[in-house]
Amino acid sequence: MKTKETISTNPSLIERMFEAGAHFGYSRSRRHPSSTKFLFGSKGGSDIIDLEKTHSHLGKALDAVREYAAKGKTVLLVGTKPEAREAVKEIATALALPYVTYKWIGGTLTNFSEIRKRVERLRMLKGQKERGDLDVYSKKERRDLEDEITRLERNFGGVVTLERIPEALFVIDPRHEDTAVTEAKKLGVSVIALANSDCNVKDIQCPIPGNDSSRSSIRFFLEQMKSAFVDGTERKEFAKATALEAAKNAELLATQEKEKVVAHAKETSEDEQ
Repeated sequence: MKTKETISTNPSLIERMFEAGAHFGYSRSRRHPSSTKFLFGSKGGSDIIDLEKTHSHLGKALDAVREYAAKGKTVLLVGTKPEAREAVKEIATALALPYVTYKWIGGTLTNFSEIRKRVERLRMLKGQKERGDLDVYSKKERRDLEDEITRLERNFGGVVTLERIPEALFVIDPRHEDTAVTEAKKLGVSVIALANSDCNVKDIQCPIPGNDSSRSSIRFFLEQMKSAFVDGTERKEFAKATALEAAKNAELLATQEKEKVVAHAKETSEDEQ
């Protein structure tokens, strides 16, 4: 389990980021002005990200992730570019978190009630298929319904467990996921994002400057996010267990005091007789 102290003082973390290729930015011609403060320099016409600054911002982002997990908040993982899909789905599934990996459907946040209707439609059709209820339809009708299930699963399968608007998004490449970031901004949903040198980070609450186009870099940062979320969840469970134990102790003390009062009253009554 990684703690805040472990990550912030781990001397090998920057080396691991370097090995994952997290320092590779895009060409200078693609640079967004807001990313300049995160850059070390340029080489061969391409920007080089300052991993010391990545280290610092990663620590802040992971603190936020721990806090969300410790408070039982929902973080929606978003990564629809081909390089991110597999890792995003894997990490989100391991953490039982909702995710979007195929395509961000406009209105996922800002028109959440309609999105939930599509999710309920998916649940209903899958339930009917599992029970064999679709067998009553003709072959063409069954094929159409199965095609609909496939389409709904592709678009909404990752958000089936999302019962309310999430407290935060963890985004791979906010430039690519600009619609998701815009919707989050409108609703006041915090955004944590792995952002390369071509990204506008002005509206990102927790930017993590780093390579967002390399599978190895993306997986590295997602694994860091996973460790932080697990850490926060464990803290939540520990706090819950501690509170439960305190409640039991308080109840025991109350019972003991009550028994003392009853015993004292009984003794007083016997003395008076």
